[in-house]
Amino acid sequence: MSLGSTDVPPLLRLDDRTTILPIIHGSGQFAWLTRRFLLEHRFDCVAVSLPESFRQCVEQAVLELPKPSIVIQRPTPNYESTYSAEHEFGDSFGTDQSSDFGDDFDADFDDESPDEIPTSYVPIDPCQGVIMAIRAAMGEHIRREFIDLETNRFQPYSTVMPDPYAVRHVRCEKFAAAVLPSIPRPSDDQTRERMAYMAARLVDLARTNQQILLVTSVLDWPWIREAHRLLKEGRGRSLESFEHDYVQPPETFAVDPKTLLFLFGELPFITGLYERARAQLEEDEDLQIDGVKELLIAAKQSYLAEFGNRARRVTPLLLSKCLQYIRNLSLVHRRMTPDMVTIVTACQQILGDQYALHVAEIANQYRIDRDRTEQPDTDSKDLEEGAPDSSNIPFHEQLTDTKLPDQGVAFEPEAAFDAAQGDSDSAYPWEGVASPTVKLGIDQGRLPDGEIVSLVNRLPGPPLTWQTLSLHRRPSQDEKHRWEYNWNPYSQCSFPPEDERIEMLRNRVCERAQAIMGQDLARTEKFTTSVKDGIDIRDTLRHWYEKQIYVRVIPPSRGKLDACLMLFDSPADPRDYPWRTTWFAEHQWESTLAFFASDFTKEMVGPGIGLGTYGGAMFLYPPTPIRDIWIDRRLDFTETLEERLIAAACMHSRCRQIALMSGLPPGAGWRRLARRFKKQLVHVPLTSFSDQEVQQLRMVHVLNGSEVRSYASHFIRKA
Repeated sequence: MSLGSTDVPPLLRLDDRTTILPIIHGSGQFAWLTRRFLLEHRFDCVAVSLPESFRQCVEQAVLELPKPSIVIQRPTPNYESTYSAEHEFGDSFGTDQSSDFGDDFDADFDDESPDEIPTSYVPIDPCQGVIMAIRAAMGEHIRREFIDLETNRFQPYSTVMPDPYAVRHVRCEKFAAAVLPSIPRPSDDQTRERMAYMAARLVDLARTNQQILLVTSVLDWPWIREAHRLLKEGRGRSLESFEHDYVQPPETFAVDPKTLLFLFGELPFITGLYERARAQLEEDEDLQIDGVKELLIAAKQSYLAEFGNRARRVTPLLLSKCLQYIRNLSLVHRRMTPDMVTIVTACQQILGDQYALHVAEIANQYRIDRDRTEQPDTDSKDLEEGAPDSSNIPFHEQLTDTKLPDQGVAFEPEAAFDAAQGDSDSAYPWEGVASPTVKLGIDQGRLPDGEIVSLVNRLPGPPLTWQTLSLHRRPSQDEKHRWEYNWNPYSQCSFPPEDERIEMLRNRVCERAQAIMGQDLARTEKFTTSVKDGIDIRDTLRHWYEKQIYVRVIPPSRGKLDACLMLFDSPADPRDYPWRTTWFAEHQWESTLAFFASDFTKEMVGPGIGLGTYGGAMFLYPPTPIRDIWIDRRLDFTETLEERLIAAACMHSRCRQIALMSGLPPGAGWRRLARRFKKQLVHVPLTSFSDQEVQQLRMVHVLNGSEVRSYASHFIRKA
């Protein structure tokens, strides 16, 4: 069937048979654009800006998606420049002559050493436009051509580009035309030669193909177009005039899941969302922005799972404020889509360090649907005898470098093509097959043999830079066990900043309780010369026929409060709060404190620093020396933790009223208990204070000695 001409914009057409699609590498938005462009127009050949030597490894790795991988081509050593007879037999020369020649040789050797040549690689990234073009072409059974020049020392050509988000509202040809004035001409000979070679390959392909699509970087687009025009005019270089470098065969490696951030152009979490949308046939046009919202929600679930009832309340209002902060911070950096540093910084400012830490961890996780990796109908004939069934292997183990027995099968292009057409029983040929793992960084990586090499991307996106985030890391399990083992049970003290904050809360509770006590003595009277404590609207309307205004008079409270109760979790489960003790004041501004809390030894946050959570507390101010209420036999008649605190407060208080802060008003049993000691409970609702403030004040850090206070602030972070 003849394809004929397509409705491609004239700006993107090199001639009647050749179309060029300029993209920004490493962008999920341009990967989506590439797939849509390839499906909306008819092509019988897709050309990509990669050398032919990468074809077999890249196409095999594309078949293994959504498993991330990397195709690495090691540099070829130049043996001619590493040998010198004078250096080999340097002892036969004079001392001075040998030394001078040796220095010159060392300098030449360093310049020509293969260790100095960076290793080039191709990221198998689902959000990479070139990889998407290959993936879509294989799915549509379209011919693929790798038309770049073979180069041993690859020189990347990249710069800072506009935000790819713009192509959601601007057509790709208009985007390319807008950035055209800012694209510099390549300054190195290799890049210019690569552009001319790709143009010559396009002319050659046009002889045997009707419609060709070239997917390449927007930085290469104008110069390939220029070289193609010169060839059409008879002034360009012929295909035979180019010389390829001798290169090593590329190798495919798996990537350490912790370093996927340096492989993908988008955040690993966002990349996983693109793969999920592809598997479930969901709309993925807005995932680059909507994925940030899903990232915050996923981080919220992880954050609440770790901290439980002492976590901050991550409300929709706070999340909306966080998203607004992310938007404003992105605009300040002249971006429309946020990067990881922007997202984590905004979350840290709005919701604290611990939530920001979960956001950073979730953003670096490449999550794909576990159901897709399960293959219950795997054909036993495809597995060698004694090999384990890949459907029973956990997915996190499939991404490691653990080798399975008898699974080293060489790649066959015919088998890969059959798998791409759906003839294979397994939808994902990579299941159950483990590869050596590479750990990545910025422009470098650690190979499976432990060698650290410099890496250069053959599909370079915007340049990456290191940035600093002041987040307190989570201690490892080994550190926690070591700190718990070194704990001295005979030396414990509190953290002074937390003592101050909890004492301030006690003052506020007592003030509100006194205000509530004063409201019982309030009265109304006719307005004469002063409005007193405000106009009483109710009595004014009630006596409207008198044509008089009534005002409210609240006399000062006559009672005092020296005992305060705080019940944060009621009814409290004794199994959740095994730590029960009484602390005495260190100075005159502190209260005598009796409380029940969670076991601080089960959560060590630093050397000599444990973390517990208040369930309930009793404060006596001014401080009074009392017996430990948890071993006082006079209080053994109580049944619950709350009743013991109430009974202790009634026993040791010298005032008639006792302030009680709790979620619900005291019931008949608690009031009856207070009347037994001739006391009255003044209830202050827990909801009258901020949930976030209460959750923070519930955390109590226990220090293993006063000397720990000198460095405790470095390890103590609020949830």
